[in-house]
Amino acid sequence: MKYLFGLAISLLLFSGCEQHKEAFIKVYSTENSVQTVEKRLINRIKERGLHYYGLFDHSQKAKEVGLRLPIKRVVLFGNPHFATTLMKCNASMGLDLPLRVLISSTYEGEVSVSYTNPEYWSLKHNIKDTTCLRILNKASMALDDLSSYAIEK
Repeated sequence: MKYLFGLAISLLLFSGCEQHKEAFIKVYSTENSVQTVEKRLINRIKERGLHYYGLFDHSQKAKEVGLRLPIKRVVLFGNPHFATTLMKCNASMGLDLPLRVLISSTYEGEVSVSYTNPEYWSLKHNIKDTTCLRILNKASMALDDLSSYAIEK
């Protein structure tokens, strides 16, 4: 009986996490190719006056060690002024900066864009300063704008 009770609690907890996953990770599907999404995203980053730091290609790194991985590329970008302010609120913010967006493809060709919701960082990094909370809100809106633009046809 204890086993069944424990299993039921575990299922409830894990299903609850799945239901709230969207609060932490935003995911957008698209019919665009990875290359189109990447180009549109990088162009939009530059248009918005943000600093483009580069691209990290997980699939290429996997290939270099003899493994296969569908396309997984991380675009790194940000605003150094805002990042500095956030790290002054809590140095641990440096773990999540610069901002990043994952462009991902499955072997079947399904393409998506995802990112960590910056509003989650207020919890993760215990951010309570109103200036920093406003910056996190702006980062959330910027990531939504960039991602929406990158995925539209």
